[in-house]
Amino acid sequence: MIVDHRVYTIQPARVAEWVALYREKGYPLQERYLGRCVGWYVPVEGRHDQVVHLWAYEDQADRERRRKALYADPEWQAYIVEMKQKGLLLNMENRILAPTDFSPVP
Repeated sequence: MIVDHRVYTIQPARVAEWVALYREKGYPLQERYLGRCVGWYVPVEGRHDQVVHLWAYEDQADRERRRKALYADPEWQAYIVEMKQKGLLLNMENRILAPTDFSPVP
């Protein structure tokens, strides 16, 4: 199992707008294609312009297959265009994480 750890940096003071757009249009599509959302988080302390979410996959091939299907969906492409037009996203980082032998499995 692997976990895709994603950190999105949003325009200052526009996180709520980005989250609302994602909740309405992005998340339903990702849930359909990506499957196992481990968590979706906004900061309580620290940088308030970042959002973190985690997705679990069987392995890298599973991740690549699922993400390829997501990107092929015209609704996802329309969502990406809308998000870019609104100028909400400043940066996206992701890390692929593997659990230790003593880690709980999501």
